[in-house]
Amino acid sequence: MAIEVGAKLEGKVTGITHFGAFVDLSGGVTGLVHISEIADNYVKDVKDHLKIDDVVKVKVINVDKDGKIGLSIKQAIDRPEGQPAPTRERPSGGPGGGDRFGGGGGRGPGGGGGGRPFNKQSSGRPSYGKPSFEDKMSRFLKDSEERISSLKKNTEGKRGGRGAKRI
Repeated sequence: MAIEVGAKLEGKVTGITHFGAFVDLSGGVTGLVHISEIADNYVKDVKDHLKIDDVVKVKVINVDKDGKIGLSIKQAIDRPEGQPAPTRERPSGGPGGGDRFGGGGGRGPGGGGGGRPFNKQSSGRPSYGKPSFEDKMSRFLKDSEERISSLKKNTEGKRGGRGAKRI
């Protein structure tokens, strides 16, 4: 039997890795279910959802020229027409939640996604939003000028140092 994209088949889990699970289809053909195609919700560890010798229903999502078969468990689930797949939310980054920049976590209620509120001032530029390239460049120039001036002050007073003023 030829494996075709879109076909829904049953298979047996033969191997589990950190990136997915290998499923044996009919006739000794093996395909891979990537970790992102195991469940509708966030999957941190494949072993939490599958075990070796589990029989699973899979959908063939791609077949490469070299014979690799991509499978999906979450796409094999039959849903009523009006019902979309549940949204996939990742867990928050820790006790404070959010991303590594102190954001509100996810894009759900109160999340915002960016970490800081977007407030416009009378100048039309956001005060807390993502800074523009010009803002970043002017901040960089100011910081570098301050560093250079402090370096010059520190080296001028030392004897024999580089760039020392001679009288």
